[in-house]
Amino acid sequence: MSNVKSRRELYSEATREALLDEATRLFAEKGFADTSLDEIATASLLTRGAVYHHFASKKALFEAVLDRLGTAVVQRVTAVAAQFQEPVVAATAALDAFLTESCDPVYGKLVWQEGPLALGWEGWRRCEHEHSYALVEAFVLALMNNGYLERKAETTTIRLFYEMIGGAGLAIAEADSADKERVRSECSDVMLRLLAGLRRAE
Repeated sequence: MSNVKSRRELYSEATREALLDEATRLFAEKGFADTSLDEIATASLLTRGAVYHHFASKKALFEAVLDRLGTAVVQRVTAVAAQFQEPVVAATAALDAFLTESCDPVYGKLVWQEGPLALGWEGWRRCEHEHSYALVEAFVLALMNNGYLERKAETTTIRLFYEMIGGAGLAIAEADSADKERVRSECSDVMLRLLAGLRRAE
């Protein structure tokens, strides 16, 4: 079977991407509650019906926005870490890359501030878990497998690292623009010192 997409499929994909672009911009500017589907449709040069063709609701559209943002960040963080073979260096580079991504005002606002409001606490937690938990798990297990961290309480250790990294993302998102770099630096310093403190004794 041919994998060549039809003109209709290409148009549908382009329309969906345009919707996500405009939705991302408007949600970041106005927030989820104060952004309507009509506004997004108008900004995308589409009808409301065309929006509903791709997304069943404003909530579904917002979730797709978060999915795209989260997927892109995970890909970039993974690419940075892949440049290093030593697990602790790779993990440190990944953390640095994530904290840098969290300084982006659009990512910070939509993922950490608007997400829980738009999707509800459980829906937002599920969305975040799907994107980033496996990545954190992979780094922690690599540190354990290579003897940097003691292989003890694996699930709890992974969960605490995951929550700590999420807390850093939220702290950066909530900081004023002028303070984001300072908060980012402080989060990095604290987490790296905690990681060093957990290092397995030789």
